[in-house]
Amino acid sequence: MSHKPLLVIVGSGPGISAGIAKKFGSNGFRVILISRTEPSRERILEELRQIPIESYGITADASDPNSIKEAFKQIKNKFGATDVLVYNAAHIVPGDSLSLTEQLLIEDFKVNTVGALTSAQQVIPDMIERKQGALFFTGGGIALNPNPLYTSLSIGKAAIRSLGTSMAETLSPHGIYVGQVLIADHVKKGTYYDPDRIADVYWELYSKKEQREYLFKE
Repeated sequence: MSHKPLLVIVGSGPGISAGIAKKFGSNGFRVILISRTEPSRERILEELRQIPIESYGITADASDPNSIKEAFKQIKNKFGATDVLVYNAAHIVPGDSLSLTEQLLIEDFKVNTVGALTSAQQVIPDMIERKQGALFFTGGGIALNPNPLYTSLSIGKAAIRSLGTSMAETLSPHGIYVGQVLIADHVKKGTYYDPDRIADVYWELYSKKEQREYLFKE
């Protein structure tokens, strides 16, 4: 089994997760991307392998705890313990508080917050045992300033911020770093919110392990 550290990203796509994968992979990490759909993930993996970065993909649904648990079981059996976990999954659905239904809020919350808890709980025991490791949660500026047109996402990002803050306090004595990047606007290549710029922040936070929360805002 490889001695390279292992980065696992839950919620892979061509934006933030691809940028993080390239940044950490270029610094000696093996990369595993977890996503619900395979085609887009395979395109990212092909780009990573051309760099070249050792990378793999696993299919799982962030809204389904059993699916996430099975994915991490496969990862541990095949690749070993996770060194860095990035939870980047989100269900982004527009809608204000008048149009939001109870069921939609619950379904969104499963991805926006509950999946983060489930994912983290799969890797925390090994990290505690080794007294090292890092967890990252991709947050949003709407956790601080809710967007009424994205009520469900605002609630989810506020909740995952609270989860990350709580985990940071709980896990710090065990040598585990928990960081959050709150992104204040739409991620788009070639702008201030370019995914590669955002990935640089993740790497800096990981390298220094001094700052638990970073508001990425122009």
